[in-house]
Amino acid sequence: MMGNASKLDPRDAAKEFGRLLAQGEQVHAAYQLVRDSFLFTDRRLILVDKQGMTGKKVEYHSVPYKAITQFSVETAGHFDMDAELKIWISGGEAPISKQFGKGVDVYEVQALLATFTAR
Repeated sequence: MMGNASKLDPRDAAKEFGRLLAQGEQVHAAYQLVRDSFLFTDRRLILVDKQGMTGKKVEYHSVPYKAITQFSVETAGHFDMDAELKIWISGGEAPISKQFGKGVDVYEVQALLATFTAR
């Protein structure tokens, strides 16, 4: 998953993915990564992974913030805007890994993770 990424309006993301939200759950930030999405709610991180050539098959991965044991950000350098975010979840060996291209400040994403996992 490479290329451009973009920040989504949290209200638009709440409308699009409203069926995934619990009663009273609020979307604080959302990002689009090519076909996939990241939603930061007040309760959990929701990863939307569109699969296959058509993207009709979709996996919705819900991660409570308390299950996140660590995360890292790796940048390519000053002139290359690509970055990789890795998130380790308790009970899992391999991290969830997402590539961010230009269009999303990966440091902003890292700050959101730091804020929500510290609660």
